[in-house]
Amino acid sequence: MTRVTFYQNRNGQITGFEARDHSGYAEAGEDIVCAAVSALVIHTVNSLDRFTKDSVKEFSNPENAVISVRVKGTPSDGAELLLQALASTLSDMQEEESYRDFIDVNFVEV
Repeated sequence: MTRVTFYQNRNGQITGFEARDHSGYAEAGEDIVCAAVSALVIHTVNSLDRFTKDSVKEFSNPENAVISVRVKGTPSDGAELLLQALASTLSDMQEEESYRDFIDVNFVEV
């Protein structure tokens, strides 16, 4: 199961996330859940870099299927929008009956 944890500050702003593990929906190369999550995460990381001035700390380990992204300081409106969009889309995937056993999205205050 792919697990995505979103980190929120005490004001409820998303300040980053960590995605880990393969979904197990299908064999490697056929797994549409893993492909969707990967595409959304990479899109968000690239958009944070290209379209905001936020300082972002990233860590990834493809062998262990882990990527972690944290905005340093308070996220700008643009960064917050991108992170909220990712959280919303992944949460929607989790609600879909055919995907809910393969993705787990949660939020923690940091």
